[in-house]
Amino acid sequence: MDQITTSAHDGTYPAEYPAPGENAVSATLRQVFSAVRRYFWMAAAILGICVAFAVVATMLDTPQYSAASTVQINDQSDEVLGGDFETQIAPPSDWDTERFLNTQLDVLRSRALAERVVDALDLASQERFFAAMEVPAASLTGTEAQTRKWAIDLLQGNLDIELRRSTRIALITFTSTDPDLSARIANTFAEEFIQQNLQRRFDSSSYARNFVAEQLDEARRDLEQTEAALNEYARGVGLIRTRDAVAPSGPDLATGSVTASSLLQYNQAAIRARENRIAAESRWDAVRNSAILSSQPVLSHPTVQSLMTRRAELESELQGARDRYLPNHPAIARLEGDIAGINAQLERTARDVRQSIQAEYQAAAVAEQRLQNQVQEARGATLAEQDQSVRYNVLAREADTARSIYDGLLQRYRELNASAGIASSNVTIIDRAEVPSAQSSPSLTRNLALGILIGLALAGLAIFLRDQLDDVIHTPEDVEDKLRLSLLGVVPRAEDGAPIEALGNPKSALSEAYNSMRGALLYSTPRGLPKIIVVTSAQSSEGKSTTSFALASGFARIGVAPLLIDADLRRPALHRILGASKDRGLTSLLVSQDDPASATVPVDMGDATFDLIPAGPVPPSPSELLASPRMAQLLEHFADKYGVVIVDSPPVLGLADAPMLSAIADGTVFVIEADRGRSGALKAALRRLRAMEPNILGAVLAKFDPSRADNRYSAYYGYDYYAYAEDGGRKDA
Repeated sequence: MDQITTSAHDGTYPAEYPAPGENAVSATLRQVFSAVRRYFWMAAAILGICVAFAVVATMLDTPQYSAASTVQINDQSDEVLGGDFETQIAPPSDWDTERFLNTQLDVLRSRALAERVVDALDLASQERFFAAMEVPAASLTGTEAQTRKWAIDLLQGNLDIELRRSTRIALITFTSTDPDLSARIANTFAEEFIQQNLQRRFDSSSYARNFVAEQLDEARRDLEQTEAALNEYARGVGLIRTRDAVAPSGPDLATGSVTASSLLQYNQAAIRARENRIAAESRWDAVRNSAILSSQPVLSHPTVQSLMTRRAELESELQGARDRYLPNHPAIARLEGDIAGINAQLERTARDVRQSIQAEYQAAAVAEQRLQNQVQEARGATLAEQDQSVRYNVLAREADTARSIYDGLLQRYRELNASAGIASSNVTIIDRAEVPSAQSSPSLTRNLALGILIGLALAGLAIFLRDQLDDVIHTPEDVEDKLRLSLLGVVPRAEDGAPIEALGNPKSALSEAYNSMRGALLYSTPRGLPKIIVVTSAQSSEGKSTTSFALASGFARIGVAPLLIDADLRRPALHRILGASKDRGLTSLLVSQDDPASATVPVDMGDATFDLIPAGPVPPSPSELLASPRMAQLLEHFADKYGVVIVDSPPVLGLADAPMLSAIADGTVFVIEADRGRSGALKAALRRLRAMEPNILGAVLAKFDPSRADNRYSAYYGYDYYAYAEDGGRKDA
């Protein structure tokens, strides 16, 4: 039997082309809305529970009152005495300012500030405070230290510090069940924060003044001693220094004498003379070791360049004259004489340039030698002086260090004395906290909004999990998305539950659906309609027998001459549907060599006539009969005799019949019952089929109800087949 190769090259089967206007976004949205619609009541129940919980929690919660005070935090204090007496600090960068503000916020949240507030209001001994914090009086049985620690923890736990965006305004908020106490504590936090900054600044200034005063006295004594020792030594050895009494150390000490300054100047001049001599020598070496007219210094001389240019012009004129005149022509003789004169002049000029380069080199060498002699003389004098100034330099450095220390301490002491006692703070209270008139929590609106948000999130999560765990095929899109099968047709559920009676009416929606499927099969392969079509499903009772019968009657109506074979040898159904006898059928042909036509039963449907081969008596081993060579021979015989052979196969799962039949058929139609078939079982059935390398033409979604709410967001929702009106006109006419 010819096997038609599937168009899938990667093991999957092509899905139906998307509808016009269909894209990934619209498909995803449709799936989401379908899932929401399918599990609407579950989501509504989750949302209702969350809202009810929010309402109950709001009603049971104790009213809380929040009071807030605002303070402005500057990175610098105001200058009271001016910049001459106060420390000048460079304006901080944006990053430093942000770090400073964050530091101040941490100070507001610190335990040390909470301790100051507790002590200022004596909260540790007030039962009112603990009652406002919802602490029963019976719980206050610890020691005084434990109660104080508890009060500090309660303050920190109910305090909220917030820095308003893009400002230096800090919001200090305290929350309790007592509105008056909340306002008092918020204001006390702001006041104690200012006092803490002032106290910390005063304490650090007092300590610094005492310390600087002691260091200043000691530095003054050291300066006097080092200056006296320096002057005494200079007078004793007879050194005359140009050093300033307050000059810094380093190079100034080395150049403090006249001898050292002279040595430095001679040495710098000698270095420049050596550089000039080396450059002149390089130019002289380039001239004397090469031909006179081939060295670069000679060739770059302007006179030489102009003469060579003139010679080139004369040679060009000479060449032109030789082309026009005889060798003894006066013009040629004149040009040759001019060229000879130019060559002689070039020779003289080149020698003059060479001699000037040599003279320049000799002059540079003499100047270098003279400066070297001066350097040697100054060096000897300087070395002699250095032996005497070693001790002087040491004493000078000690004096300079002592003076620098003394000047710095004196300046700092002056600043500290000027700023002592000035209470200038960088924190200012902007708004004091007022007693709140309305509770801050619980807020029914906020809790309801939070409950709705949580409910929506939980409902969405539940819908997502339920949808992901739901592997039932509901809509035609599920066939393509979950099974990767092309869709041959969508068959609606029979309205009265009798599909055979509906198929008897060619104007019914069921007949129109199978007619559409028939059209798809006519062009399902490159060769057109397959000769042998196996109709199977994953499980029983999914509609494969009805589909087989509908295809046979449909092909009969268009004159294809179909043969319908009931190959379900375990639970045959076609003989009951068509009212035929099962005494003789496919089983009889498989166990004998009888004429195949002897088992056919003609079926007359009025406008459609076709042949049927019932299943026959139920055999003990149907799989062996269907896998026998006799079955393949019968199918080949029937394929030659009929236009199309439709085989009603057993289900795939649990049986080997359907895969074997699909292997010898030209095409396989896979029937899936809507709202019943699960993708896991269907994929397992497809894997069993594909193990035999069949040609799966596509899937048929049977018993689909497009009016169900679950399928509302399917592309097939509300779809109805074009039906006939009783008066011959359209229904919508």
